[in-house]
Amino acid sequence: MSEFEKMKKGELFFLGDEVFTKRKQHYKKLCLEYDAIPKSDEELRNNKMKEMLGGYGEHVYIQPPFQFDYGQNIHVGSHFYANYNLTVLDTNDVVIGNNVLIGPDVGIYTINHPINAKARNKGLGQAFPVHIGNDVWIGGHSTIVPGINIGNNVVIAAGAVVTKDIPDNVVAGGVPAKVIKPIED
Repeated sequence: MSEFEKMKKGELFFLGDEVFTKRKQHYKKLCLEYDAIPKSDEELRNNKMKEMLGGYGEHVYIQPPFQFDYGQNIHVGSHFYANYNLTVLDTNDVVIGNNVLIGPDVGIYTINHPINAKARNKGLGQAFPVHIGNDVWIGGHSTIVPGINIGNNVVIAAGAVVTKDIPDNVVAGGVPAKVIKPIED
């Protein structure tokens, strides 16, 4: 089994594998190019977005600087807005629905390292996908850890660290994030 296949299955894999290294170098270049495009040049931004991301809908805007590992593992729906300093460590898939707002300095991570120091020192990692539903607002300085599912119609309070799945129709916040209250229609 290749290191890429191991990664997709959530198994330990070697982070220094040539496949990952080459892909990361290529996408880092695209990321820097995107950050340099003036906000006024929407067409050029959209073309670069097509080159960078695995998929995206209509009316997608990501305020530079934008940091990611591969880009192609990021899939965003329509009417997506991310404020300054979005960091997405997309070693595995990050799937984001429609009508999602992300505040400044948010981190979405799919990659994790082993707790065991010997495994970490061998350069091993483990990656799990992150799924974010429709109609979600993630407040600034929030962190989403690997393997998390955030439901539809959710607000993640600023500064939250999401370590467990969040159900539909709630406000969640805190460290670690917990459901604070339901959202009434």
